[in-house]
Amino acid sequence: MGIDENRELQKIWKNVDGEINQKSSDELNVLLTSKARQALHKFVVINAVSILVCIAVIVWLAITSFNRKDDVLYLVNNAILGATVFLSLYHGLTVWYKLRNKKCEKSLKTWFEIRINVISKWLTGKFHNIEFCLFPLLYILTFLSIHVYYSGLDFMKLFQSEKFLNEDIWGIVIFTPIILALGFHFMIKTRKYYLQKLEFLKDLYSRLCDLR
Repeated sequence: MGIDENRELQKIWKNVDGEINQKSSDELNVLLTSKARQALHKFVVINAVSILVCIAVIVWLAITSFNRKDDVLYLVNNAILGATVFLSLYHGLTVWYKLRNKKCEKSLKTWFEIRINVISKWLTGKFHNIEFCLFPLLYILTFLSIHVYYSGLDFMKLFQSEKFLNEDIWGIVIFTPIILALGFHFMIKTRKYYLQKLEFLKDLYSRLCDLR
């Protein structure tokens, strides 16, 4: 974690520690639970947004596939894209449920530990970099789905058309590297932000262990 992140944690903990010193045992438990849920809320919101995006893409694919049901190659393209997005949706819903579940039947420490493990697996687990590998493929499949649909031509006829060969292909050559570069930059910055928040959660958990 960088210097800025450490300073931010120190600033946050200065405020939290000031509250803790003024609380009774019961009040302290309520405060710590509140702080834990506030810290987790950002992950819940981020995950909810990704779920909505996945649902929107699946709806788009269903509508466009129905309207192009005679174009086999277009259906194959949408099927591959849809399967990938569906798996992302399933993973997102699983993580969202585990983080969003407010029941605290176990101890606060155990309740918080379970959620940190979920986030850690999401951000640093075995397949944590899979989104970077899939991004170029998803971009290409999404581009094809949109471009072919609005062209009014069948999948193969589009790539054989004069407009595509003389105009569209140059836009693809020029803008694809730019879009991919911007996408990877955004993903790296977002991952850094997630990891910063994860470190804060781990720091919070260690303090909970010391206080209880």
